[in-house]
Amino acid sequence: MIRITQLKLPVTHREEDIPAKIARILNIPPDRIRSWSIIKKSTDARKKEQILFIYTIDVQIENQKQVLKKVKSPQIALAKEDAYTFPAPGTTPLETPPVIAGSGPAGLFCGLMLAQAGYRPVILERGDDVDSRQEKVKRFWLEGILDERSNVQFGEGGAGTFSDGKLNTLVKDPLNRNKKVLEILAEHGADPEILYINKPHIGTDVLSRIVKNIRNHIREAGGQVIFGAQVTDILTEQGILKGLVINDRQQIPVQALVLAVGHSARDTFSMLHKRHVPMKPKPFAVGLRIQHPQAMINESQYGPDRQYSPKSLWQLLGPSSYKLTCQTSLNRGVYSFCMCPGGYVVNASTEPGGLAVNGMSNHDRAGKNANSAIIVTVTPEDFPGDSPLAGVWYQRNLEQLAYEYGQGSIPVQLYGDFKQNQISRSFGDVSPEFKGRTSFANLYQMLPPYLSQAITEGVEQFEHIIHGFSRYDSILAGIESRTSSPVKICRDDSFESEIKGLFPCGEGAGYAGGITSAAMDGIKVAEELGRRYCPY
Repeated sequence: MIRITQLKLPVTHREEDIPAKIARILNIPPDRIRSWSIIKKSTDARKKEQILFIYTIDVQIENQKQVLKKVKSPQIALAKEDAYTFPAPGTTPLETPPVIAGSGPAGLFCGLMLAQAGYRPVILERGDDVDSRQEKVKRFWLEGILDERSNVQFGEGGAGTFSDGKLNTLVKDPLNRNKKVLEILAEHGADPEILYINKPHIGTDVLSRIVKNIRNHIREAGGQVIFGAQVTDILTEQGILKGLVINDRQQIPVQALVLAVGHSARDTFSMLHKRHVPMKPKPFAVGLRIQHPQAMINESQYGPDRQYSPKSLWQLLGPSSYKLTCQTSLNRGVYSFCMCPGGYVVNASTEPGGLAVNGMSNHDRAGKNANSAIIVTVTPEDFPGDSPLAGVWYQRNLEQLAYEYGQGSIPVQLYGDFKQNQISRSFGDVSPEFKGRTSFANLYQMLPPYLSQAITEGVEQFEHIIHGFSRYDSILAGIESRTSSPVKICRDDSFESEIKGLFPCGEGAGYAGGITSAAMDGIKVAEELGRRYCPY
């Protein structure tokens, strides 16, 4: 197999143009191409007048060694076909099946890998199955009735189920776990283009179907997925895990517990702290969501829309995203986070008297606005006290303020009014896109001064990159506080806590930051259990 990189074609090209370009690069007749496949596809929009798609292509041809000898080019090489492999099973017997707390990406992927390898895992999820969960979330957005166990953060699929479903990650991947995650998602209902597109995403509407398919696959392979089952205590003897308590009443023996509870499991963090499980506060980021017209972002990134047949430029390229970062005069990092093209800002609260927001998009990203979190790095030095839970207290205080300022609804403010420290009275030309009730409030006063100043400086700097970013009628909403876990549950190089048999995993434990990295961490922990134990 030959791999061709940097194969460039105009965005208006047809599918048949790809093999024709392959033949020209390899200097062979097109009929010598047996097959070809896209390995990577990205967009080069640096020159707005000539936007290109850039491909990496694997191609199979006759006499490939002869062609490689003749054609000398840095963009042509022999393709390396590396496949992911799960480790051979260990020899230690399991007296009980491995238990996984949480059915977010880390828990689901850990459970799927173990189930396929014959370990019959049991996944315990405090929330509901995804269908019931969606109904409760819709009711919350419409009527304000919050289910503390099943909401935007808790339930089958985890917090990522109500998000844009981004799949990009910066995690180094020499063992092809990232590729394995994408393959599993595609096998369970995701668009196959996620296997090669540069910035893949799924969308909340498709992701909800995928997690259901993964759950069914786990059950078919001998595993269990139990909803409405929260781990409320752990039982130990001499530093060794012996069992756990479900819903404050049912005790079960456990030899290996994968703790994949997600970044919002504050009650679980508190329980672990009381049980002397080693953990520590970690830096994260907080801020506000900002909305702009998607057309404004498209024009900044792609240039003016142009009509082609049968699609326009923006339709060919899809809604544009952005990624922005800067350093402020206060020496704090400010950056865009979880950018949702064509998306919505949603009420993502989990506790009575507290309010948090997040961004969400469907697969088609057809909403009229772009939104992203503009967040500021905070560290344990900002938190009250030195407890491992100090970051949780910091989050909760900001969320309680947001609830108070919004009178139970999402507090919103135009950016121009935020900058002038005055409450807004009406929306401007940017039409709001929210899931959940809203109320005008003075977010500038709601935040600590260092956060308000940093966000203002950040938005003003981002104006130099995206024209209109600091427009007066951009819509701010708060508070974005669940960007990542405020704690790290300590584990050693074998992914095990000081409490033997307890395996902290995923975003909630402080070892991931998004759907893909959490799923990869779930696979890592599954591999460790596989290396230790023989199938159950």
